[in-house]
Amino acid sequence: MCGIIGIAGASDVAAALYDGLTVLQHRGQDAAGIATMEGHRLRVHKGNGLVKEVFDERAMALLTGTVGIGHCRYPTAGSEGSDEAQPFYVNSPYGIALAHNGNLTNTDALRQMVFEQDKRNINTESDSEVLLNVFAHELQVLGRLDAKAAASAVASVHRRCKGGYAAVAMVMGLGLVAFRDPHGIRPLVLGKREVNGSAEYAVASESVALDILGFRRERDLLPGEVVVITADGQLYSEAAVQEQPHAPCIFEYVYFARPDSMIENISVHKARMRMGVTLGQKILRLRPDHDIDTVIPIPDTSRDAALELANVLGVKYREGFIKNRYVGRTFIMPGQGERKKSVRRKLNPIPLEFKDRVVLLVDDSIVRGTTSQQIVQMARDAGARKVYLASAAPPVRHPNIYGIDMPSVDELVAHGRSEQDIEKLLGCDWLIYQDLADLEAAVAGPKFPGRRFDSSCFSGEYVTGVESGYFERLQQLRSDDAKRKRRGA
Repeated sequence: MCGIIGIAGASDVAAALYDGLTVLQHRGQDAAGIATMEGHRLRVHKGNGLVKEVFDERAMALLTGTVGIGHCRYPTAGSEGSDEAQPFYVNSPYGIALAHNGNLTNTDALRQMVFEQDKRNINTESDSEVLLNVFAHELQVLGRLDAKAAASAVASVHRRCKGGYAAVAMVMGLGLVAFRDPHGIRPLVLGKREVNGSAEYAVASESVALDILGFRRERDLLPGEVVVITADGQLYSEAAVQEQPHAPCIFEYVYFARPDSMIENISVHKARMRMGVTLGQKILRLRPDHDIDTVIPIPDTSRDAALELANVLGVKYREGFIKNRYVGRTFIMPGQGERKKSVRRKLNPIPLEFKDRVVLLVDDSIVRGTTSQQIVQMARDAGARKVYLASAAPPVRHPNIYGIDMPSVDELVAHGRSEQDIEKLLGCDWLIYQDLADLEAAVAGPKFPGRRFDSSCFSGEYVTGVESGYFERLQQLRSDDAKRKRRGA
């Protein structure tokens, strides 16, 4: 999972890109980069680390230009610990820089085709570089440079590339190009602001990046849509592909997105509140005479759900864990040992909220179970009489193949196990999961009843389809053993 942003303005955009990336930092803490365009000169600065670590005053001073794109990433399968920071750049045709959020599921076939048919070399293991070269080739074939040509090139990208992706690109001599996969799996939102009578546009993974920069949220890009903003501020948009089933990623609402973001006209905050309501209702159906004394969220993402759940149950909501905000998200840590150490560094219990109580811990989801197992034990060590655990999401039984680097299927705690087996493994007295139908209804809310989502990590149903052998290759890339071998450990 990554964060992307692009701005086409009337003055230098580097500072705004930097600020936008800082509020998208939760989407990736491994590397960051910015590219800007000034006339026919392109400038790029990128590197490993947080946004504030990658960019200093000198780097920012060099990033001049009124059009620019930015990216923050976390290490994905096959490239963890590498220096494959984005944006990527190719000089032919015209000069193109691109930043990408998501995952292509036919990368291997594309890589071979790009080399043998398009006569282009791919220098990294990143599917983002493959996507860039496919776009560059299709634009070169057209032999002209205008907004319509860029849209036609994106249409060809959609025909060739499979998976979930959102991208922002700069094309020298044209401007900013942004596009979304045909199913709209990965998010991308368009904003506009007026500065001294001139219209400026921005696109970003989440609306919160637009908010802090003073852009008015216009709309989400449609599935398969391409938007081109020329260097002189003209906006062109086109549906670059025939209509496909719309399936935005539901895990954005469960975990990844900030609660102050709007995705597909749905408030992430409200969606999480509704998750808590439906989960509380399920608990009352199963155990109307429950003995829960206190509901405690596992910070931060589960707070909205936990508060509403406590209201439904009519019990106390308490903050029981203090979070160290300088430790990254644990399920995307590079190794199991590192994840275990990070949980203890990340959370510390407040004993008086646990002592002699029956506590219900609420988490947004349970992936490997490593974190949950340790937190349950923390609650017991802090004096809890009983420890129940509730997940605002259903069991994660299948890999996510559209840009969330979940572990290999064998490392998912719910894979091949019943809920009773998981409960025993995690060491809690009772484990309660959200039902998938309730999760989807909670996210859709009353305004969008019946809306479809990509819920593949829960259901195993992949809207793009999956080629034979793909999961076996994924297993080789994503397992902790494979990652250790690549690191030479």
